[in-house]
Amino acid sequence: MKKKTITICVILVIILLVIGVSFYFINKKSDNPEEILKEYFALIEQENYEELYNMVKLPEDYSKEEFLARNKNIYQGIDAKDIQIEIQSIEKEKGKIIISYINKMDVRGQHIEFENRANLSKNEDREYKIEWSSNLIFPELNNDYKVRVSKTEAQRGKLLDRNGNVLAEGGENDRVYPYKEIASHITGYIQGITAEELESMSDKGYTATSIIGKTGLEKVYEDRLKGENGVEVYIEDNQGNNIKTIAEVEGKKGEDIKLTIDIDIQKKLYEQIKNDEGFFVVMNPYTGEILALVSTPSYDANKFITGMTNDEWNSLVNDERNPLYTRFLESWCPGSTFKPITGAIGLTAGKLTTDDEFNYTGLAWQKDSSWQDHKITTLTGYSGRKILRNALIYSDNIYFAQAALKIGEETFTKGLDKIKFNENINFDMPTSKSIYSNSDGIASESILADSGYGQGQILVNPIHMASIYSAFANNGNMIKPYIEYKDDKKTEYLVENAFSKEAANEIKEGLIQVVENPSGTGHDVKVEGVTIAGKTGTAELKASKEANGDTLGWFNCFTVDEEREDSLLIVSMAKNKKSTYLKAIIKTLFQ
Repeated sequence: MKKKTITICVILVIILLVIGVSFYFINKKSDNPEEILKEYFALIEQENYEELYNMVKLPEDYSKEEFLARNKNIYQGIDAKDIQIEIQSIEKEKGKIIISYINKMDVRGQHIEFENRANLSKNEDREYKIEWSSNLIFPELNNDYKVRVSKTEAQRGKLLDRNGNVLAEGGENDRVYPYKEIASHITGYIQGITAEELESMSDKGYTATSIIGKTGLEKVYEDRLKGENGVEVYIEDNQGNNIKTIAEVEGKKGEDIKLTIDIDIQKKLYEQIKNDEGFFVVMNPYTGEILALVSTPSYDANKFITGMTNDEWNSLVNDERNPLYTRFLESWCPGSTFKPITGAIGLTAGKLTTDDEFNYTGLAWQKDSSWQDHKITTLTGYSGRKILRNALIYSDNIYFAQAALKIGEETFTKGLDKIKFNENINFDMPTSKSIYSNSDGIASESILADSGYGQGQILVNPIHMASIYSAFANNGNMIKPYIEYKDDKKTEYLVENAFSKEAANEIKEGLIQVVENPSGTGHDVKVEGVTIAGKTGTAELKASKEANGDTLGWFNCFTVDEEREDSLLIVSMAKNKKSTYLKAIIKTLFQ
């Protein structure tokens, strides 16, 4: 019992010692002017203004509310960061402690340093308090002076076509899109920043009044186009005079960005398809330069700057044709324009040869009765052999359905994976993925057969399609598409050896005959003096063979002569139009 009592006494002594030592050091800190001043500025860094108030002695005519508002508004208004002090000297004078120090901080991203002094005196409880006035914030700042922040808006960079034609110019409130509907799906538009955007972008110099790119290249190139705003933080006296510049950051104009787009081609195609739902992708097949990206119907990006009436906005968003929809960034059922891809995969893998001949008669076929009512139909009968070249010329669905079955699902899907199906193609503008299935693999033999001629569950992005077709012009190598103009840019491939050289050239020769052969489905696009390889297509959008649905008319083509300065590869589609409609438009580019 005696031992237990001694132990308890020892514990009590230790507790009292700890309390006593803690009390000593707490009082010691509160009695140390240097530590008090350092703690004061640490609280400013923490934006703890309430606790700050407990450390100061205010002028008689200054309230707590004024003190809190003054400090908060100034320090937050100038975006003060990393606030530190470096003590220079400590002196005693008439019962006061005078501390000279260097105040360091970042103001609107610019580092500043200045000398200042603080007076500390004891209150009736013998505690040191900082004698506060606005001069403690900045030496020149009297209580009736103000800290002002003057911002100079950076001039936003321009978007230019390859020949220097302006596609977008001006600043935040005078931003202009001279080509209106013709190029709005490329440029996109700018608008005020949202609270959610500001939360994720505040570290990049944006404020609640900032304007940012919302869609198109305005959004893609936002960091480069926006520039850097100029800012001056200064003290203004009670007469409105600038008596001291605290920090000044010179503004920087946004970058002008030159594109590969040729606005003359863009305009020519847009004007001819503007009343329909469709798109054009035009690329140089030998360099990858994107020369035109047309999506119709379109909208006027200027309206998002100048403002729209409620009727104009409702008309835009309720239009069933969806003018705000950028069609060349989405993926679509390609129909027969997919057939060259099936052929190239088969030839490359050795699962198909140019002499492989399939035997069938009539315009409908099915493998066997296990397919039940499902049949493959084709539009045009022909008397020639059922081989690859003729199947391309006459656009034979049945041939490519049988070819897909002969190639087999594993080889077919591996071939598509190799050419970037199911993945992003690393283009500046975000494109949807091309896919061959809605699940992990092709679900059935009949769907595989349909896939061979571009139906089934096949969806292809038009810009990706342009790259794939470029392999037929480049010995099997898929060109990497790009839209930002570069001087002397070296050719880059999206996929090297996507197809074998032999396979690519065989498909190319077949596509040339689609145009050159009088019986070819693309013969009406033939232009004297230009060798064009092309493929027509019609995709059916319906739930079953018997159902009625929309159709997508396609025509893809490219010029074969690499030496031509005006070499073009064109991928095009129009809803509920035949390829004949597109061929007539495309032909105007070569005439």
